Amino acid sequence: MHMTETMGEVELSCLAYVKMFLHASQFPRCSVNGLLLSSNAAGGAVCITECVPLLHSHLSLAPITQVALAQADAWCSQTQQRIVGYYQANACVSDSSPTPSALKIADKIFEQCNNAVLLMVDGEKMFPDCRVPAVVIYDRKDACWVLSDERTIMLRQWEETRSIANQLLSSGDQALLVDFDSHLDDITRDWTNQNLNAKIMELLSPANGSV
Repeated sequence: MHMTETMGEVELSCLAYVKMFLHASQFPRCSVNGLLLSSNAAGGAVCITECVPLLHSHLSLAPITQVALAQADAWCSQTQQRIVGYYQANACVSDSSPTPSALKIADKIFEQCNNAVLLMVDGEKMFPDCRVPAVVIYDRKDACWVLSDERTIMLRQWEETRSIANQLLSSGDQALLVDFDSHLDDITRDWTNQNLNAKIMELLSPANGSV
């Protein structure tokens, strides 16, 4: 019996999830978006290892998006990473469906990466005690993006990830996150978020050591 190959899981690292969560938390009344990156080779399951927070205002403004995408692309080339997807959180918490501009950017990424994913942040799950990741996944089928019925999100270290996200939120550290918008306001601010990355990895490391 021939089984059709399913698209399998999308693995999301602690780092990528926490930064998406903090980005949406930092601008709760805005829509926010960003890019999902992988440092793994192409082919096989998608493993999202990092994310680049892009905008929190004027998400549909094409010129700013173009500049941000070009810079992120250049940074990925330098750091041996690839853009494998796009995320967005809508200003309205009960709406987790992709907007026209989300679909446009996701299409662009899909041209370069044929198993690209589109993650929408589920605002109704953005509370500290939520037991499941606050994201829904869309796949591209027949030239449309549809809610995935094949791929699931896997977070290997979900309990640690959730606790780190909550810890950073309760200490107000979402303010440390710099998206491309904030960088354009003040170009001394680092949109690659090396300081925040280090902080997240430091919080994760004791958990790793005890496994």
